[in-house]
Amino acid sequence: MTPFFAWLEQTGYSTWVRESPSLLAFPGMLILHAIGMGLLAGLHTSMCLRVLGFAPTIRLSAMREYFPFLWFGLAINVFSGVSLLIAYPTKALTNPLFYLKLTLIAAAIWGFLWMRRNVFGDSLPAKAKRVAAWSIVFWFSAIIAGRWLAYTYTKLMSGD
Repeated sequence: MTPFFAWLEQTGYSTWVRESPSLLAFPGMLILHAIGMGLLAGLHTSMCLRVLGFAPTIRLSAMREYFPFLWFGLAINVFSGVSLLIAYPTKALTNPLFYLKLTLIAAAIWGFLWMRRNVFGDSLPAKAKRVAAWSIVFWFSAIIAGRWLAYTYTKLMSGD
């Protein structure tokens, strides 16, 4: 895979994200990633907390209006995450923690989709609280794993 990483690192977009002094490049992608994470993980966590019994005066059905923002946060995170990955493919794709992060995100998104299908009826399904609690664990674990990626890599670029 190293030839692929080397090729990807040399593309114009990768070089721009990694080396440009523009705030729209690497810093902008990090900012977008944080905003997307706040929308996606933050709003889903608030829904999960409501399912777990926090803020009982807020109707769960009112939280259905969050879904367009959740989808928007997911789109932002996919775009910014792929951009950050393209900037340093060797750094991410040779780190097992990156794959753990992706697995945790997939599990959290499964919880998000499950809640979207099952939580807004007249009564909560029996496993709704369990799905909500695990979703929170998955989001926070994915965020921690993502943060650790900056400190646990063994190769930054393919030529290292």
